[in-house]
Amino acid sequence: MTIVRAGTRRSRLAIAQTRLVLEALESAWPGLRTVITPIDTRGDRWQSTLDAVPGGKGIFTSALEDALRSGDIDVAVHSLKDLPTEPAPRLTLGAVCARATALDALVADKPYTVDTLPARARIGTGSRRRAAQLLHRRRDLEIVSIRGNVETRIGKMRSAALDAVVLAEAGLKRLGLENTIASVLPPGVMLPAAGQGALAVQCREDDGDILSLLLAVDNVDDRRATEAERTFLKVLGGGCSVPVAAYASSTSESLRMDAVVASVDGATLIRLSGAGQSARALGEDLAQVALDRGARDVLAHV
Repeated sequence: MTIVRAGTRRSRLAIAQTRLVLEALESAWPGLRTVITPIDTRGDRWQSTLDAVPGGKGIFTSALEDALRSGDIDVAVHSLKDLPTEPAPRLTLGAVCARATALDALVADKPYTVDTLPARARIGTGSRRRAAQLLHRRRDLEIVSIRGNVETRIGKMRSAALDAVVLAEAGLKRLGLENTIASVLPPGVMLPAAGQGALAVQCREDDGDILSLLLAVDNVDDRRATEAERTFLKVLGGGCSVPVAAYASSTSESLRMDAVVASVDGATLIRLSGAGQSARALGEDLAQVALDRGARDVLAHV
């Protein structure tokens, strides 16, 4: 009997997402046995000071990657938006699983939308991307920086007297917290982070047996769409801490992407869209358009 050891962060959401991936694997390969191995990451230990963490890229993924390289686990399951765009030595992206909704949601105790929030409403988020787009739409909003897992952030909404917090719709649904959603933020208001809503499975690049197993859960269209998004982010030199958003949709016949580069205060927002056949070329081309329209100067101030 084949046993696959899957590494994941310790949060309830990370473990729930890993279970989704392993259930899909077990369904595709009857007789396969899987084991979850929770691993501590720098990002989880330093949630309250993430903005000050040196070398912020990979803080949620590097410990899992180290465990892969050492042979302690066979696969690592990540939220794709947390995975750095630079290739990890000796590792590869074995699968991008079928993507859930990529959109963000407004969580509140009242049925607010962004436009119906009260004047000078206090909104909790630790994301510059979310903050910038909110401020571009509503200059009067007060953005309150919050950190922590999904449940912690919802708790802070009430303990800190916030009017709402912004969280990924996919994470809320995976935790069974749909009832906390006041409204889903449409792409015209809030574009998501590159890769948001998708689950990525890393493995060792020379592990042919695992790569063969992962083919069964790799979604070609979602891999293509997220490759375009991540290429856009990579060319701009950004990580998860910069106000850059990208959202692509892919079918066998078409590939389209919308993207945003914004200043932290939301005063400047560069909105782009494009289409193409090659995911990498579309991401590169749209990033170059963004640079030509001033994105370099915008991001230099982040």
